[in-house]
Amino acid sequence: MAFVIPRLAWRFATEISPRLALKGAYLCAYKGMRAVWSYKRRLKKDELYPPFMFVALTNKCNLRCHGCWVEKEGVGYYLPEDDLDVIIENGKKHQAHYYTLLGGEPMMYPKIWDIFQRHKDCYFQVITNGMMFTEKNAARIREVGNVTPLISIDGFAVNNDKRRGVGVFEAAEEGMLRLKQNKVIYGIATTITGQNMDEVMSDEYLQWFIDRGAMYIWYYVYRPMGAEPHTEYCVSKEQLLEIRRRLLRLRKKHPMFIIDTYWTAKGEAFCPAATGLGFHVNPRGGIEICPALSFARDMVKDNEGDLRKTFNESVFLRGFQKFVNERTKGCVILEHPIELKNYIEGMGAKDFSTRDAYGELAACTPRSSHHLPGEEIPEDYWLYRFLKSQVFFGMGAAG
Repeated sequence: MAFVIPRLAWRFATEISPRLALKGAYLCAYKGMRAVWSYKRRLKKDELYPPFMFVALTNKCNLRCHGCWVEKEGVGYYLPEDDLDVIIENGKKHQAHYYTLLGGEPMMYPKIWDIFQRHKDCYFQVITNGMMFTEKNAARIREVGNVTPLISIDGFAVNNDKRRGVGVFEAAEEGMLRLKQNKVIYGIATTITGQNMDEVMSDEYLQWFIDRGAMYIWYYVYRPMGAEPHTEYCVSKEQLLEIRRRLLRLRKKHPMFIIDTYWTAKGEAFCPAATGLGFHVNPRGGIEICPALSFARDMVKDNEGDLRKTFNESVFLRGFQKFVNERTKGCVILEHPIELKNYIEGMGAKDFSTRDAYGELAACTPRSSHHLPGEEIPEDYWLYRFLKSQVFFGMGAAG
């Protein structure tokens, strides 16, 4: 464990462009910490403005992954560029300079490079399938300097391509190597399922991506959502506990940041939306609770684009915080799907999925989430305790 930090520092010093490392340190780490401090000060006054936002640029994608809840076959939507500017400019007024861009496939957004250039004082994490990192695009990412790609990979070739399509793993690896050649900070997003858990939480898995230049890995736990939920990928309560134990072990062994989106520094479960840490904007400008719930009654353009006013006056977003806190610290999608459907429907929220998301939610079976009272496992490495309490690293700022 004592050697992890020096090895990680050595990797940043030798594998990452000094200019990009400095930009990441300032735009992501320093401004991220400042955003969390501002967020906590607002909470004391019962004011709501998240330190970061998820923004879906489009619902279109070039892949058809099992269990994806984003519509890809129907009408294609692209977030109006002025809406995106409104979100970012509002954030800057509240010390929020970090944006996670997703889709669909965000690299298919026509104006994505313009956004990076226009907002050089912000840092953008782009959740992508990694299929579009041509030599030109990899070089452009190095040039802009304020982008960190987060490439979705769900295991080695067999497990990954089972969910994402034949040949996807190989193509994504080619993109990774181009990013490494350009000394770009990038990470891997891995969804843990009941089928790939042993593989994706192994030493061999992490080392494979370290060898290809990945500086961090962001773990998610599979949630059965969408028109084809593929419940065979779900994880059990026992597997969730094992996931937590393995996270702690891996963090002390590998020179890369290992991020989870579920537990605080004390090992307690939490929901980012329920704590006001982040919301999701869909490609039509609707403000949603989280990426998995395609329902909104508030729009970016409401209140003449004053998001602070919209967040604080939203009975839907504010009410959701109370709804969750009365039931769990974990994920109400998994634990209370029917009650959640009734809450959202009772609020009159519009279904933006272009499917029947209300019907899908009503058909869900209650399952265990990461809320495991009495079995919490706190962080045992000081670095992650610090990151989770001071920076929105892994969305654990509430820790």
